[in-house]
Amino acid sequence: MRKILLTLVFVLVAGAGAFAQRFAYVDSEYILKHIPEYTSAQKQLDAVSAQWQKEVDANFADIEKLYKAYQADQVLLTDDMRKRRESEIIEKEKQAKEFQRVKFGFEGELFQQRSRLIKPIQEKVAKAIQFIADAQQLDMIFDKNSEVTLLYANPRLDKSNDVITRLGYKPGVFVK
Repeated sequence: MRKILLTLVFVLVAGAGAFAQRFAYVDSEYILKHIPEYTSAQKQLDAVSAQWQKEVDANFADIEKLYKAYQADQVLLTDDMRKRRESEIIEKEKQAKEFQRVKFGFEGELFQQRSRLIKPIQEKVAKAIQFIADAQQLDMIFDKNSEVTLLYANPRLDKSNDVITRLGYKPGVFVK
């Protein structure tokens, strides 16, 4: 739907002819690499994600051990004992899946932390892009890294360094 709408906009702009449209693009990935707060936030998110993933993996490894032990003991167990062990395994699996959903699911803790840490940086970048668009009288600015297919872009239209400068950082110096 988004691509159809963009294609329609391009067709209308091309058909209008009488209006001189000014376009530019930015490379959001390039811009974000120049912002120390973004790099720091990304490292925090990666660390927390790795920790939670270890916990998820450990939970499922424990469940796998329980299941293998159950299979080995199955012939020796009474029906009541078998049902209890099966229930225990099923309950632990539910708990592990719930933990995974709470941490990594849609609007889970990782999503919330990402929003809390990254959203202010994205808003700051958006304001800088808006300022540059207004200052340079640009009609549209595209993101080179979005879903829009950018088949060719003249480097003089790249406003990424202008955004980095506007944010108070030096272009060309990556933060690691």
